[in-house]
Amino acid sequence: MSAEKQVNGELVNPDEGRMSEAEAELKKYKDLIESADNERSRLLLEKAEAETEKKRAEAELQSFMESEDRDAERFNGDLLEVQEERKSLDRVQLDLKRELHDLQKKLQLKRDESDSLRRKFKIEARIPVKAVKFARVQERDEAEDQVESVFTVTQTPSFLLKGGQALITFEEEKVAEQILRLAKCSVACDKAKMDVKPYALSLDPSVKFEVHIQVSKKSIRFCNAPPTLPEERMRDRLELSFSRVSRGGGEVEKLEYHRDTGSGRVTFLSTGVAENLVHRGKFCVDTGSDVVVDVLPLYEYQLRKFQTYSGTPHRTVLLGGIQALMDEEDLQDHLEIHFQKPSNYGGEVEHIKYVSDGAQLTAFFSEDGKENEA
Repeated sequence: MSAEKQVNGELVNPDEGRMSEAEAELKKYKDLIESADNERSRLLLEKAEAETEKKRAEAELQSFMESEDRDAERFNGDLLEVQEERKSLDRVQLDLKRELHDLQKKLQLKRDESDSLRRKFKIEARIPVKAVKFARVQERDEAEDQVESVFTVTQTPSFLLKGGQALITFEEEKVAEQILRLAKCSVACDKAKMDVKPYALSLDPSVKFEVHIQVSKKSIRFCNAPPTLPEERMRDRLELSFSRVSRGGGEVEKLEYHRDTGSGRVTFLSTGVAENLVHRGKFCVDTGSDVVVDVLPLYEYQLRKFQTYSGTPHRTVLLGGIQALMDEEDLQDHLEIHFQKPSNYGGEVEHIKYVSDGAQLTAFFSEDGKENEA
């Protein structure tokens, strides 16, 4: 039997209501299940994508780690190569330093040998600046074309006195000989004593020679003549200008002109013209416009009677190993007092000069061996 109710005049079956509710609830659960399936599918898809991304990241990380390992291996290899190359360069540098040191030693030996040969044979002489002595003027005949002058140049013997050394000259040669026989001399300086070693003095060879100068009486040199004209015309203008007596010139025998240097020489027929022009020093040349040129004497020179000689000052002794126990003047006085005493094998001192440490002095000697002022 079915139970039916009357609602608002209509009959309602209770089972049909419950069926509708069940169907609605069933649809609701189906929707929930479908939504859950969709969410599950989405999550599975995201999981798959995450797994794929994870594998890709792991692959990239592995690749990066492998690349880093390769780079590290390459870096270590390059570092070893650089270290080996540096060691090789260090060895080469050391070899070059040794070779340079050997070459410097050889060079010094060669220089010493050259200096020794130079002193022995006097191939080259260093002559100090000094005034020369005019010897004579040779004029054989008034009609000759040149004047010859002779100058004698003599090098004064010298010695370079270094710090801690002294030169002492005795009045008698035998006193110097006595001092040189001693191995050392004990010099008292107030409360202290010092050992001074005497040495025989040897001077470098000196030179003596004559300078013969021949000055032309008919020819001159000129310069600063700019090439304002062609060479032939310039030469003609120069010759014409130097021929004019009104300008101080004279009859020209020969003229040479060098366009590239603007210089040349002129030879006159008679003497006197060249001398006058040289005294003036300037000459006005007409090259279309006046040009002032410099006038110089024409001369030749020769070195003759070149002689080398060496001397030993027998009365002078070199003292070495002097200690700076006091100031220079006091120490020099103590040295002079010591070597004046006959008990010290000394004698009368003619001259003494001491040079303190760090200084040096050049001492000059006269021909008889007496020392001049340094």
